[in-house]
Parts: sequence; C-alpha cells; structure tokens
Amino acid sequence: MSVARDVTLKHLRGFAEVLRRGTIASAAERLHLTAPAVSTQLKTLEALVGAPILDRSGEVLRPTEVGEELLRAAGLIEAALSRCEERIDSLKDGAAGLVRLGVVSTGKYFAPRLVARFNKAAPGITLHLVVGNRDETVEALHARGIDLAVMGRGPEDLDVIAYRLGPHPYVLIAPPDHPQAGRPEADAEALLSETFLAREIGSGTRTLMMRELDRLGGGRAYRVVEMASNETIKQAVMAGLGIALLSAHTVHSELAEGKLITLALPRLPIMRHWYLIHRADETLTPAAEVFRDFVVGLNGAFLPRLEGASPPAQM
Repeated sequence: MSVARDVTLKHLRGFAEVLRRGTIASAAERLHLTAPAVSTQLKTLEALVGAPILDRSGEVLRPTEVGEELLRAAGLIEAALSRCEERIDSLKDGAAGLVRLGVVSTGKYFAPRLVARFNKAAPGITLHLVVGNRDETVEALHARGIDLAVMGRGPEDLDVIAYRLGPHPYVLIAPPDHPQAGRPEADAEALLSETFLAREIGSGTRTLMMRELDRLGGGRAYRVVEMASNETIKQAVMAGLGIALLSAHTVHSELAEGKLITLALPRLPIMRHWYLIHRADETLTPAAEVFRDFVVGLNGAFLPRLEGASPPAQM
C-alpha cells in the first residue's frame, strides 16, 4: 500500500496534535472530535505505514522513529500550505506575489530599511519579514517556512545557494570609562576575568563569542550572563554590568554617539559576511527572484557603513 497515496492530512494533523497535547483526549477536544475517532485515526495511520508510530512505554507519549518521519512530513506540508495561503491572499489583494524573508536577530537593525527600499522599488510584491535567532532561521529553511534568509554562514546540514551581500564585523564593546579604554591592545588576562553578556544558546553571535574566548583564554573558564536581546545587552554594557562581543551593525549608533567603545585585541574586529540564502532544491517564485536580484544588486549598500570595515565583496 502506498503511504504517499493513502495517508491524508487529517491523519497527520491528528497524530501531530496528540503529540502536541500529550493525550488523545486533549487532542480530540482541540480537534473537535471524540477520543475514539482520534484513536481510530492513529490506528489507521499505523496500518498504512506498517509500523508503530507512538512510543507508549513512558508517562509521556513520544513518536517512534517512523513517527518522527511522519511529523517531519506533516511540518513540511503545513508550512507549504501556510505559504500557499499567504500567496493566494496576496494575489487576491492585487499583489504581484509574496516573499517570506527570514532574518537572523542581528539583521533586524538594517532589515527594515532593506524592506522599505524594496517596497519602493517593487510595490506590487508583498514582503513578509520573519525575525529569529540562527537556530530558528535554519529551522524555517528546513521546514520551507521562508523563501530566503539573510544570515551569516549557511546551515551545515542543508544544501543552499548563498549570495554574499557585504561585510559583517564583530567588535568587543565596553562602557566609555572601562579601564582598558583607549589602549592599543587590551590586557587579555584582565578581560577574561570580567563578565561577558550574551544572547541565548542558539544565537550565532554567542557561538562566535564563546569560540573566540576559548581561543583567547586557551580553555580558561570565564563568566557568561545570558540576556534576552541585543538591546538588553547594550543597555547592560552601558550600565557597567559587563562587556560583550556583538555585531558592529547592532551598536553602530551607540559607537557613533560615544555611548559605547570598542576594545582592541588581536583578531578584532572579527570579520564575517552577510549572505542571502535559499535552499538549493527550492525553485524560487518570480517574486522571490525579483527580491533576490534587487538585494544582490545593492552590493551591500543597505548595510551600515563602519569605519575601518572592508568594502562589500563583489559578486
């Protein structure tokens, strides 16, 4: 029996809801069905795939490996349907198409300006901006929940096409009255005894910071305090609660106004690059192609200009 032909969206949604709610009864209530009806859906789904899909050995229902594959398929289908619905709504409203753009959190400091420029250049195309940390943006690419993404390095486990957009420097920031301020090179030993403020695990900036601190200290322990956002980190650094490694694009205004300073160390600033990325197996819609060509054609002109930064790379 063909799973692809006989498994229905109703089967997959019922299965996903059971795992989401934890019990068949709760899932049935959410789906406006009876518990026996949901149980029948699960039994039918197991019969169609020819293998158990739920692990009932513990207190909490968990998917088996076969169940995980079904959940992955359900997620892809739901993402595709959501994108389809949004695009149909855009077309019904008279738009020439819709593009879902994922942007990592650090990019939110320039992404709105980029969207505004594109809206003026292509007013017939609707652009939806989806901001998340690196892990969330990568997951959205996996689930086909977005058409394109602006981020640093691409996912390691996904074949993508990447267009280099421009430089992305990272700097070590501190309050203006920091003891190491103005030195040609800060004392690494003294810095390692300070408190480093960082985003949550899953943030690309935090991963880069920890890699550099491990290199700088040769494995020496250091103190990290987690904070919810770049804005909170900036305010905390200005208040003297610690120092932080952040994208220079997130602190461009504060540096220009003298509210923050950068500390000098070898290998700083750390130079990375911004990329526009999409799945290699994704056929871009005509609207997404228009957006891609527009962004790549800007050659990084939408990025904040930073003193000492190298010019945008040529495509």
